[in-house]
Formats: sequence, structure tokens, C-alpha cells
Amino acid sequence: MNDLTTDPAVTDVADRTNKFGAREASGIVRCDACPILCRIKPGKSGACDRYANEDGALIRTDPLVLTERAVNDGDAVVPFVGDKSSDWDGRGLSSDRTFITGIGSGTTYPDYKPAPFIVASQFAGVDTVTIVSEGIFSYCGVKVKIDTDRHLGAECATVRVAGEPVGHVTTAEYGSQMLAIGGVNQLTGGTRKAGRVTCETLLALCNREAVEVSIDDGSTVIVQSAKAPIVNGVEERRMRVGCGSATLGIFAQQWHGHVDEVIVVDDHITGVLTEHQAGACLEMPPAGIKVHGRKSTPGRYFQVANPGTGWGGTDITDPLSIIRSIDPKRAWQGMRVLLTTTTGEDSFYCELDEDLTLQSRPMPAVIAEVVERIGENCEPSLCSVLFMAGAGGSLRAGVTDNPVRLTRSIKTLDTRVTMGGAPTYIWPGGGITLLVDVERLPANAFGYVPTPAIVAPIEFTLPAAAYAALGGHKNHAISFAQVLQETGGEAELRNWNPANPWPWAPVSIT
Repeated sequence: MNDLTTDPAVTDVADRTNKFGAREASGIVRCDACPILCRIKPGKSGACDRYANEDGALIRTDPLVLTERAVNDGDAVVPFVGDKSSDWDGRGLSSDRTFITGIGSGTTYPDYKPAPFIVASQFAGVDTVTIVSEGIFSYCGVKVKIDTDRHLGAECATVRVAGEPVGHVTTAEYGSQMLAIGGVNQLTGGTRKAGRVTCETLLALCNREAVEVSIDDGSTVIVQSAKAPIVNGVEERRMRVGCGSATLGIFAQQWHGHVDEVIVVDDHITGVLTEHQAGACLEMPPAGIKVHGRKSTPGRYFQVANPGTGWGGTDITDPLSIIRSIDPKRAWQGMRVLLTTTTGEDSFYCELDEDLTLQSRPMPAVIAEVVERIGENCEPSLCSVLFMAGAGGSLRAGVTDNPVRLTRSIKTLDTRVTMGGAPTYIWPGGGITLLVDVERLPANAFGYVPTPAIVAPIEFTLPAAAYAALGGHKNHAISFAQVLQETGGEAELRNWNPANPWPWAPVSIT
């Protein structure tokens, strides 16, 4: 048995003090799980719907969530929901395959109290502790990655939901537009309604629900984690294979000999094959076609058109409008020209007539095959939602009476931080600033309080000896079975996400 649970005073669950609530003579219970301090009447729930008054006792309305992995590949794990009538006391639970998440565990506001559950166990012969809680995060938001070439809005443009500002457009990445939604200034720095809508938006996105956002002077987008974005009513299908220049580099050799010029239209970098290094390496003669825009390096052009939802994220609907001039000294009758985009969704084949004017022609099969291959090499267009929060404040007091030691322990990898069992990325520098992919948490892992703030599960796992060394609340450690006793058997067992590393496994820098 773990040496953190040998003290009889600790192991006797009945002797442990209540963590939340103060009962009044009228039967009303005051909930102190967040700064709202709701006074809840019997049979009613608080403003967040997460706590309720049952016969004068403050209870959680959601069950504590445990996740269990199969011991052997191919084994089935049967989800289970316990309740007060169940005799499930935790027998059969093991740190080898069961992990207690922070979902449904409760909060510790104002954080002078130990975390709701400090669970002692053994893994691979090592005494281990997991501190389980739900954090109240005002300093939080989401980063939304939207795989599309469509122009959604200018950088720094305001993102709105139901007309209220909830965030802004941030720097575009390779093949994706990025939104920053939430943050303490959005939650608390504007009107009461804006803060409420921002909190509702964050909660929906984190719980993997669809949200419609509008961008000032830009597009309307329906965003949902792991789903294709819907831009102005049109569902996106493909994430581009690369910029216009990269597309030329990938497919130039496959076009060689079948076409005399290829122009890949792209809002960021439009590529012109015969001017490009790829064309030079294939010894293709200059075609004499000049495009609009600002020339960067040979065959690479910026600002060929305005941003938009047309060809390649530009406002172009007529591909020939990109052409500025044709040099009669270099071009020739019958010259074969292909215009396409970085996804292959738009393409146009033409040839020069005797007047050196481009005329539409049926696309030869060999050229169409390469255009189709562009599409084949495009990954599905999806939305990704990453929750970002600062956990470096009073939340740490639920873990230890010397919070900076917890921060240092995380930075030295002695302590692993998870959210609902999902791995987190901890930013370097001061504090505990983390990122987590909401897809890797169990469903409906996030809640809220009307301050407004987001409630998110968080777990800290480390060796028992390390926990004692950082001044942890070791006298509050309990076993798996005692956790079930404390919840009255009200717990939910779900399948572990096999994509997540096991929290108790050794941490490796590599």
C-alpha cells in the first residue's frame, strides 16, 4: 500500500471534512465552488448547473469521470455509470488501466483547500500520486485552426458571435486561417453580454459543438472541432498541398512535356513555371506570360489579386484576369497553358491562337490527371480547437502549500500535467501556460461559471516521493476505492483514448 495512505486518520473517509458549501438554517446551501457564491434552495441547482442542493447537502450534478484502457490489445472496455444505489466501491480499479480525471471532481475555490481528490496508487512498483481538480479559468481561450485557402478576414479583424466580439483573426499559417477566441480581456474587459457570449462560445467549442462566427468585413464560418469548416454556406473539402510555388515544385516534372506554361494561382505566392527554378531545372523555355502582382524571386509573385473566396483565396473568378501581358517575342501559336490552384479544385486549360490570344480548349487527359493528383495530395479540410489556459495561479495551492515548487516540478518533467487524461503542451518561460487539443479529452469535459470563466479538468501526476518533497498535501491522499466512497458510488467509467500516452508512464524528454 502506498505510504501516503497508511495514516488511519487519513484513510477514514467519514472523518474527512466537507470541501464545499455551508448550510443555512432555512435549508439553503451556499456554494463556494466559485466566486459567484450561489445560495441554492433545496432541490435546485446553482447558476452553473454543476452543483445542487439535495436534502440540505451540496452535491455535484455530474459524475466523476474515470477512464479505463484495455489491458491487452483487442480487449473491450465496457463503459459504466455508477450511482448511490450501486455497490461498486472501486474494486477492480487499478492504476495500470484506470485513470481518475478531473471531470466531475469539483473545484477548490478559493484554493486554500486541498484539491478535491489526491489519489495515491502504484504504477510499475513506484508509489505515485495524482492530484485531481477542475480549474476555474478566466485566463483562457482557444486557438482555432481552419484549413482553408478562402479569405476569412484581415488579420486583427474582430470575430463575432451573435453580434458580440469574442476574439480576432490572427496570423495565417501554411494552408490554414487562424482565429484567437476568448482570453481574459474578452471575458472581462468588455460588456457583460460580450463576456457571457464569449464564455458560451468557448464552452461550445471546447465541448466540440458547432459555432457560427462572423468576421468583420469578412466571411461567416461554422466552426466545429474535427469537422470541415463551412465558409459562407459552402463546406470546405481540401487543405492545399502547398503554396503556388510549392505546387510547381511538386508537380513540375509530371507536367513537363505536356504543357508549356503552368500558373498556380495563390493569394500568398502565385507560381509561374517557366520563370520558376523548377522550370529552369527542366530547361523549359520562357513562355512570355506576365502576371499581375509583385515579383519576389523568379517565378514567385505576391499580391496578384485581392484576398477573397475565389481562385486560390483571391477575389479572382476569371482566371485569365491574372494575366497582365503576353510577350509576342517569346510566346508562340499553339502554346499550351494551364491555370490551376493549390487544391486543384479550380483549373483552366487554354492555348494561344494565331493572334496570341488565349483560347479555352478541352483539357488533355494527361494534364487533367496531374490536376487530379493535386487534389489527391490535399488533406481533408478540418477545424482544430486547442484550449489554452494559465494554471500558474492559486490553483496550485490545491496541490501544495509552496506553489512555485509545483511550477518547477512541471518544468523539470517530474510532474506530468493532463486535462481529462489528455496530454498538454506546457509553454516555456514563467507560469504554467498550457495547450490541449479538445479532441483528446472525453466528451463534454468542460463547464463554466457565470463570473464568467471556463471550468476545465486538470490532473497533476508525479511520484509520491517527489510530491512530498514539493510540500504536497500528502495527508489528504486516498485510494481508488475511497474516491468511489466519497462520490457515493456516483462515477462514470469511460473508454480511455488510446491516442493519449498513459499519464503514469515515465516522462521522457525525447
